[in-house]
This record gives sequence, C-alpha cells and structure tokens, in this order.
Amino acid sequence: MNDLSKACLDEARNSMHSAINFLEKELAKIRAGKANPGMLDGVKIDYYGTPTDLSQAANINTPDPRSIIIQPWDKNIIGAINKAILDANLGFTPRHEGDILRIVVPPLTEERRKELCKAAKTEVENSKVNIRNARRNVMDKVKKLKDKSVPEDEVKQVEKELQDITDKFVADCDKILATKEKEIMTV
Repeated sequence: MNDLSKACLDEARNSMHSAINFLEKELAKIRAGKANPGMLDGVKIDYYGTPTDLSQAANINTPDPRSIIIQPWDKNIIGAINKAILDANLGFTPRHEGDILRIVVPPLTEERRKELCKAAKTEVENSKVNIRNARRNVMDKVKKLKDKSVPEDEVKQVEKELQDITDKFVADCDKILATKEKEIMTV
C-alpha cells in the first residue's frame, strides 16, 4: 500500500477518533444519578467582566455520590457562580455555606432517566453521522487516487479497509451508549 493510501486511512481514523472523543465528552455532561464534576462543564461565570469556565475559577469536588462542592479561588465571586449555575438550568440549586457552594444532586425519576437515555441516543446518532461523514470525505479522496496512478485493486482494498474502520468506530459508539444507558438506569 502506498503513502497516499495510508494517509487517507490515517485521516479517517483521526476524524473518527475525534468524533468518539467528542461523544464521550458530551455523554459525560449527561448526569446519571451520581454527582460528577463534569456536570458543571460548560458553565461560564462572569469573572470581573470576562466569561470564564467555572473550572478555571473554582475547585470542584464530589465528596459523596449525592453532592458537589464548589470552592472558588476568589471568595467574592460566590454570587456570580451561584447565578451562573442557576442560569445554566441544570436542574439543581446551589446552597451557599460560608466559603463554598454545595449542590445536592436530587435522585432521578424513572421518567427523567428515560429522557436522559433518549438524549444519550441522540448524541450517539450525531457521532455516527460524523463518523459516516468522515468516511464519505475520505472515500472521495480515495476515488481520486485512481487519477494519481494508484492501481485499482489497491483503491478497492483501501475502500474495504475504510469500511472496516467505519464499522469498528460505529460499534464503539454502540458500546459507549450501552455503558451510558446502564449507568443512567442504575438506581
């Protein structure tokens, strides 16, 4: 197999791996009943006029499975953190306790668990679409290899390997979904 063919397959693997990484980050934001600092990813606070990630302005811990403690580096921004969490509409209310904010994560109802599973399935489907788009983009490049004097049987082999890579990454998405659904539905 020549360098052009290998480059196409490497590009496909990298694109599909990026889709899987993005999926894992998105699924980490979907809460599964247990407190997780990742639940607050994406919460931005107004830090003296600058939008800042909460994780950049405070220490976030989970002392037990039902609570999150936020300890800001600067005690003067507790109000801004409280407001940002409420504005993020995550489904819980922080409680001010001196120099920290405590969030008690309420248990999930059966209906809410099903909604979260549905949201996880949507994220997985989006990742599968991204994987298939990566395959299509690389497949277009592979078809152009014929014009660059690459033998037709090698092009067919690259197309087959590309499909195998795609199938592997789609199967990885399904495994990740099964794990997340199990995590969500566990009471």
